[in-house]
Amino acid sequence: MPPAANRCSRCSEPAVVHLIEPERRLCASHFIEDAEARVFAAMMRGQMVSPGDRIAVGLSGGKDSTTLLLMLHRFLPALGGSLIAVTVDEGIAGYREETITAAKALTDELGVEHVIVTFVDIFGDDLDRILAGREGRACTVCGVLRRRALAEAVKQIGATKLATGHNLDDEAQSVLMNVLRGDLPHIIHDTSTGQPGHFVPRIKPLSVLSEKEITTYLLLRGYFRDLPECPYAVTALRSEVRSMLAGLEHRHPGTMGRLLQFRDGVRRSARPTEPKGPPGTCRICGEPTTGEVCQVCRLLGRKEKFSPPGA
Repeated sequence: MPPAANRCSRCSEPAVVHLIEPERRLCASHFIEDAEARVFAAMMRGQMVSPGDRIAVGLSGGKDSTTLLLMLHRFLPALGGSLIAVTVDEGIAGYREETITAAKALTDELGVEHVIVTFVDIFGDDLDRILAGREGRACTVCGVLRRRALAEAVKQIGATKLATGHNLDDEAQSVLMNVLRGDLPHIIHDTSTGQPGHFVPRIKPLSVLSEKEITTYLLLRGYFRDLPECPYAVTALRSEVRSMLAGLEHRHPGTMGRLLQFRDGVRRSARPTEPKGPPGTCRICGEPTTGEVCQVCRLLGRKEKFSPPGA
């Protein structure tokens, strides 16, 4: 039997993780139970799912979206919701092919309906060609286009909500990036609420789990796959912020959680603003936007009315 310091706080089995706030050591089975319970509690607390919801899961095939699909596949029947997986193929040579294979294998195993949409189908070209000559802006361009691609897919399949695999690290990184940019509006406003008739609400059930916890969960459940990292990721500010925060979290445990507490405090203290009316429409593509031309059309350099390929 292991020394008391290395035993699970709930049984006598060897502990595999040491968690804080509250501090506890957990064996494999109790860690899986603990992680799932925290995600389920967050979903209930945030009223993320209502009976009859058709939840689209943004499934890249990576560890975060894999964990999200596994957990929602377990939780949704009890919450009265249904599930469909959506994968966006940006067209990144030598990277996306392997993650799509992983996504297909998982949905086949779970018996979950799976839809794949491509940048070529929606924008007329793949990301590698779209980025030619501006690779330094890869994550900005890809982020805008991926959001549009997911929105198009959600409309096509009639989903009522979109679930994304953002974890605690992702959320904390976003807070710090907005601070470094001096971007108070993006700290204050939560863009996940949606707008009836225009944007489908997004939910982030995994935002209570750290990246390490998600990796551990997949390892213990036998679903971890060593997949390649996006080749464009190293060009982003997020990559630097990620390294900085990882070091701070290691030296000062709880740093990421306190960043989210800071964000939530700013949101509570912010002076309420008058509700805005519905957005206008882009004069080029007709999609909702707050300006005359949407971000997608600006990034793609569109100057005339655009119809998706095959429309």
